Amino acid sequence: MTKCTHILIVDDEEALRTGLSTYLQLEGYTVSTAESAEEALNMNLSTIDLILLDIMMKGMSGIEMAHILKRNTATSLIPVIFLTARGDEEDMVDGLNIGADDYISKPYSARNVVARIEAVLRRIRSTHKTDGVVCNRMSLTCHVDGKEIKLTRKEFEILALLIENHDKVFSREELLTRVWPDNVVVVDRSIDVHIARIRSKISPYGKRIVSRSGYGYTWQDS
Repeated sequence: MTKCTHILIVDDEEALRTGLSTYLQLEGYTVSTAESAEEALNMNLSTIDLILLDIMMKGMSGIEMAHILKRNTATSLIPVIFLTARGDEEDMVDGLNIGADDYISKPYSARNVVARIEAVLRRIRSTHKTDGVVCNRMSLTCHVDGKEIKLTRKEFEILALLIENHDKVFSREELLTRVWPDNVVVVDRSIDVHIARIRSKISPYGKRIVSRSGYGYTWQDS
């Protein structure tokens, strides 16, 4: 587990909220709690790494809160694990359809919650982000300022590679070797064409892909 991972627990049952918070803190997490979706949405969520969200609460439901989170570019990428006493399939499908990362039915063991948190965080760690550009190798998706953009597989591989190794200069030959199979013949010019398309698609962040004359391309953070 990454130390100082900040978990927000949103649950209107005080005993469950307190017990789970205590256990997670003993496991090394930083934990905040809220007794309602309304309280949670009024908090500063910029430091939150993952939300444990009860579905059935007084006032706004967890499903409604998740909808709000996923529609807001500032919070859309925060992973959400739903906690609920209701075990019916409809709740689970609704939660997953709006972007929930996992679903745990009550009653649950604290150890199981920790295991599920770590599983989600491992997936998130495969997501590479810089400025407003996010490349997720698990889902092979790219988002710019929270909005998904369409990249070809080669465009995605080039962009993800550059972001993952920001400030490293890749020659055209290196990019060809890393992105194209050995048995495919591709000319260096193909890299320039792909880079031009990527720059256009990720505007206004296209300028982060910098050309080093005589060497190749690199990604520079702001």
